[in-house]
Amino acid sequence: MSESIHISVRTLVEHVFKSGSIDSRFRTQSTLLDGTRIHQKIQKTYHDGDQKELYLRAEVPFNELSFIIDGRCDGLLFRDGEVIIDEIKSFQEPSPQRDQEGFPVHWAQAKLYAYMYAKENDLQEIFVQLTYVQVDTLAKTYFKQKCLFSELETFVLKVIEDYSPYARLLDEHRKKRNESCKELIFPFETYREGQRKLAGVVYKTILDKKNLFAKAPTGIGKTISTLFPSVKAIGEGHLNRVFYLTAKTITRTAAEEAFKKMQTRGLCLNTVTITAKDKVCFKEETICQKDSCEFANGYYDRINDAILDILLNETAMTREVIEKYARKHTICPFEFSLDLAYAVDCIICDYNYIFEPRVSLKRLLEEQKKQTVLLVDEAHNLVDRGREMFSSSLNKEIFLQLKKEFKGVNKTISEVASKLNAWFISLKKEHPDTQEFTIDQLGEELIEPLIQFLESAEQALQTETSQNLLEAYFIVNNFLKITELLDEHYVIYVEKIKNDVTVKLFCMDPSKLLKQMGKGYRSKIFFSATLSPLSYYQDILGGQEEDYALSIPSPFSSEQLEVMINPVSTRYRDRERTKEHIVSVIQSLIQNRPGNYFIFFPSYQYLLSVYELFKQKDPITNTIIQASGMTEIEREDFLGAFKANQPETLLGFAVLGGIFSEGVDLIGDRLNGVVVVGVGLPQLCFERNLIKDHYNQKDKNGYDYAYVYPGMNKVLQAGGRLIRSEEDHGTIVLIDDRFLQRQYQNLMPLEWQHYTVSSKKHPYGQYP
Repeated sequence: MSESIHISVRTLVEHVFKSGSIDSRFRTQSTLLDGTRIHQKIQKTYHDGDQKELYLRAEVPFNELSFIIDGRCDGLLFRDGEVIIDEIKSFQEPSPQRDQEGFPVHWAQAKLYAYMYAKENDLQEIFVQLTYVQVDTLAKTYFKQKCLFSELETFVLKVIEDYSPYARLLDEHRKKRNESCKELIFPFETYREGQRKLAGVVYKTILDKKNLFAKAPTGIGKTISTLFPSVKAIGEGHLNRVFYLTAKTITRTAAEEAFKKMQTRGLCLNTVTITAKDKVCFKEETICQKDSCEFANGYYDRINDAILDILLNETAMTREVIEKYARKHTICPFEFSLDLAYAVDCIICDYNYIFEPRVSLKRLLEEQKKQTVLLVDEAHNLVDRGREMFSSSLNKEIFLQLKKEFKGVNKTISEVASKLNAWFISLKKEHPDTQEFTIDQLGEELIEPLIQFLESAEQALQTETSQNLLEAYFIVNNFLKITELLDEHYVIYVEKIKNDVTVKLFCMDPSKLLKQMGKGYRSKIFFSATLSPLSYYQDILGGQEEDYALSIPSPFSSEQLEVMINPVSTRYRDRERTKEHIVSVIQSLIQNRPGNYFIFFPSYQYLLSVYELFKQKDPITNTIIQASGMTEIEREDFLGAFKANQPETLLGFAVLGGIFSEGVDLIGDRLNGVVVVGVGLPQLCFERNLIKDHYNQKDKNGYDYAYVYPGMNKVLQAGGRLIRSEEDHGTIVLIDDRFLQRQYQNLMPLEWQHYTVSSKKHPYGQYP
């Protein structure tokens, strides 16, 4: 009896029909929104009796394997006795190949659908049609072929023959994977307190096809507690793929280490870590054109061999491993990691590969999500990241530059840039006395020139090498995409800075779009130590009433942590007056309890002000300070300075919400205490006030949503750096009188609520 391999039409043709080079100038393919909108427009023109989104399936034996191929064709048309399979493709960029004959991968897709329909309906001939639609103009180009069934059958067998070595490799791996997942035991001798509960609830959430919001304390081991049950769910046939989504590089490392630990216990499962293009690019400048990059030129001619090579020899495809094989096969490491994402069992990557409409892994969205779980690490970060992903800005300065650059060089570009620059000037004149203001809508006097600009830029970029034009093309393209999302969750506002004017489409509430982009996955697990209050995060991250929620208390004893509150004002108006007091608190603390401390401030300017005063009063104590734009090596050196059992005190001055306030593990005596200055409130600003007003209008506490919850999240994250294991002990000093207010106390974890309040006699707290 032959073994069955289930594969979709799209995956099959995209694996087999790869050729040519990467060209990133127009790499931003139509978003899912574009594709859906255009497909629907074309399908509405179909005649009565035609069918759309028709599901087709065929089983094709080949050697000892049986390939089950399926998918949905865009259209089945009946015209004058002809049966026609219609394949619709939307595009933005001009392409000579498409204009002349269409792409081979698109013909292959249409022919596979034609084969399946002809076989099922015993047809000896059938027509295939490619319908290309330009996104912005909706201009259509058609190509049509007549195919005999015998020709289609030969074609399909050749496609399967080309795919079969890869298919056999995946099939053999998945058998080993599933067996190893079934037999895998928890990779540590015991569960930490609360760990078993979290793992059990994650497994049940996957089993029940639900979503989970889990607040679990720092140090419990959330990474392994979410990955282990997901791996077990693979072994039981509930899942086929896991996404581990993070906001920061350091948490990706934690996931890699968790898999490595499980692999030492017999797990046979492969992973890929996707690193940002700019970080892994082998060239000094990231220009993905065949004339500029040998790793882009001919990429698709070499990628299949590279994928087979790495899958045969590696399981953990980290950045270093991917770079090694990319150099060996002379291929782009970033594109290599994206292609591997469709072949591996777990993808470790940034949030945007799922939730960002312009970046998401589209093939997976269509095919695999029903057997995929999303593990969203440090999910509190997804709130602002969501707003960022769904917002877009456009400014006057870029069009003024293009107007000057292309004057006398390209009349069309210069004129349309001039028109757009004039629009911004008129907007500025309409509001002479206001630096920031909202507008109700974007009129055609802006949208039409922007569309004209895109069309002109597309043409010019075929011959021009202007970096300004290329940058403007992507900015305008992104801006127009976001205009299609505008609804009651958005506000359009304008900001004037000196001579420049910026228009921003600001997503105040990302919940709807996060929910939309996450739709269809078997389960989503949102977890963090600081999902407090849970109701806020469920609301703003697109949760539903039927979702599961879990809050696990800290497993660590109260004796491990001493919390002190020093009630002095750190409000902006009082900072100059109280900074000497803050310095005295720090000095008293390290005199009584020498060791390694983090001192966190709500802004870099505030940090520098207190730091300079501290150094004046105490030039001897060792200090290090977070700098802006630190490289990865500089970050590692900063953390490396925190050594266990060193004889002298070390103070690390850092920013709340910055690179050192979360995702950092300094176990044992590497860190003895944390001082948090202020309640972390974001700076009062026009944008935050828009968020506040938006939620007030929805009968929620807008000030909490815009300021208090995001601010206290930073405080909790910073304090969470301290107790990371059962052996850790330490001190947290909270400097601000607002920490004594009920509004803030309610957001503190239980173990922080056994605090002491300092007195004038003991400014850092009362010691026994």
